[in-house]
Amino acid sequence: MEFQREGGVARIFLNRPQKVNALDSATLDALAAALQKVDEGIRVVVLGGHGKAFCAGADVNELRSLDPQTAREFIGRVHRACDAVRKLPMPVVARLHGAVIGAGLELAAACDLRVAATGTRFAMPEVRLGIPSVVEAALLPRLMGSGRAAWLVLTGEPIDAERAREWGLVESVADDVDRALSQVVDSLLAGDPAALRTQKALLQMWEEQPLAASVAASIERFGQAYTIPRAKATKEH
Repeated sequence: MEFQREGGVARIFLNRPQKVNALDSATLDALAAALQKVDEGIRVVVLGGHGKAFCAGADVNELRSLDPQTAREFIGRVHRACDAVRKLPMPVVARLHGAVIGAGLELAAACDLRVAATGTRFAMPEVRLGIPSVVEAALLPRLMGSGRAAWLVLTGEPIDAERAREWGLVESVADDVDRALSQVVDSLLAGDPAALRTQKALLQMWEEQPLAASVAASIERFGQAYTIPRAKATKEH
């Protein structure tokens, strides 16, 4: 795993290019450790992968070695890594290229925004390996709609970056993925840090809670924002 920090931006890269960044237990533990390095001074996190692809999914050699008990332990590691991404209080942007497959797609789905290079392929092929797509695959219907998510996890067929954008799986597709990513990061850095953290928390609440509860919590958070100097300054102007 590689961790870079420049100003208020942290960049975390899966760094197993010889295995197309396939996720084994050691890599998942290393990712969890890297996420713990993100401190209060970080305003935006970028998650990417070195080599020819973002992530080829779970390591097939480890998958072959699992039994019912170790399978639960392994998929628990996948969930904990994805959940740690979601629980970061600041926005997380996925930088996607090459292939985004299986557990790698679940990791991308756990991010707040996704920027993909032209030519990136996305797939959830687990059913072809005799196992279901689980854990953060549950985010896919929320991103894409139930029918499109069902198509991915039931057929195992890949989609290209343009279809992923049309379906709502990614927000941006570009030939120059780093330039597009930089524009997204700049847009996030232009926001008020406290307001962005509140907005991220609200977005997740809107996914998980009934409408009435979400609206009530939003009203409370809006009022709380006026205890922050910048919000007060906005009111005065």
